[in-house]
Amino acid sequence: MAYQAGGQRSVPRPVPESPEAQAYLLDYGAYLEAVPFPSVVLDHRWDVVLSNAAFASLFRDVSPHPTALPSDNFLRFVLFHPDAPSVLGDHETGWCLPMLAGFAAAVERHGHDHALQAIRREIAQDPIMEAAYRHGLPHWIRAVGEGAVEHDGAVRPLLHPDPRWGATECRIIGETPTTLRDMGYTRLTMVLREARPAAASRRARGARRGASHLSVVPTPEG
Repeated sequence: MAYQAGGQRSVPRPVPESPEAQAYLLDYGAYLEAVPFPSVVLDHRWDVVLSNAAFASLFRDVSPHPTALPSDNFLRFVLFHPDAPSVLGDHETGWCLPMLAGFAAAVERHGHDHALQAIRREIAQDPIMEAAYRHGLPHWIRAVGEGAVEHDGAVRPLLHPDPRWGATECRIIGETPTTLRDMGYTRLTMVLREARPAAASRRARGARRGASHLSVVPTPEG
């Protein structure tokens, strides 16, 4: 895991080769721990480089998984972990489709990347995700507009395991300093906020709904 429990600093992974970059990330990990909201540093594959204790707390009830833990690769968690809808409210439109759109853009920029190719193969092997990627995603982007795929500024629902928050919302803040950006990393912070009461029950219903089908893809006949 990127975060080392017990009040220790976050340890970057994968560890960069440059001693200067290593030192910067260790210090940045200490800074990240001072942030009270879930915050994570990702590379272009969505591998988690750094995360803080609040991020770990948000996903503390997630069950073990061989490839899709939120502390390992956030994209795989959103797409493939069966527990993702229990934390990420409105899982399909609030999280899954924007992440798929970001993945499609990353494939265009880094098509040679073996890790991204591996994720693409995983999507292809999952009939639901493959249908969403090939057919549902273009339809959704046309319907909601290109701006909906952006993470920074988006307000997205969460189902926090801490009852002090419960069914709530977060504003995603993209705040990547130049040094991190030059390393190819992105930082996202989920600023928790009070949810509208009417939206909470809707998100709870969405969390209980099975992941056997995505609504942006027509239901198969038969």
